[in-house]
Amino acid sequence: MTFLWYVSRATGVISIVLMTTVMVLGMFLSGARRSVGSRTTIVQSVHRSLALGMLVFLVLHIATAIIDTYVHINVVAAVLPFASSYRRFAVGLGALGADIVAAVVVTSLLRRRISERVWRLVHRSSFVMWPLTLWHGISMSTGNEPLLRFTTIGCGVIGTAAVLWRLAGTHHDSARRREVLRQEWT
Repeated sequence: MTFLWYVSRATGVISIVLMTTVMVLGMFLSGARRSVGSRTTIVQSVHRSLALGMLVFLVLHIATAIIDTYVHINVVAAVLPFASSYRRFAVGLGALGADIVAAVVVTSLLRRRISERVWRLVHRSSFVMWPLTLWHGISMSTGNEPLLRFTTIGCGVIGTAAVLWRLAGTHHDSARRREVLRQEWT
């Protein structure tokens, strides 16, 4: 194994830890339980900063996986899901996750130029991207790397708890919404 192989593994694990943290912070910024006031500004700033850091580590992860000669993953396989000759499914999940990250980044950069609906729809694709990248990480780790596997599983537990917490929240006017739904429309 080469130095780049280790760098690729390390940057992949750092990416998933940061991705999970960004997703958890995103849960605090949306939905019925979202923060209000100055805390929102701070959480949003940390969310964006960590997302940028995650993007840097993800690009390094992909670049080192392509450059490394230990296994053959080319540029096409890194961006086109399931095109890799090496561990097609696992690498494909990572490529699909990276493509979704790219879409989220592009629409976030264009947020003021695109509709809120389009931005929100693409941003919600993170709910698909995150488990894909977790699965990629678990599939690519081997039995002799328990720390990497446990880190990925830990991210899965924390992220799932955050999703469940968000889904369990009720909107501040949910009672009024239920009342309106029960009314007969003429």
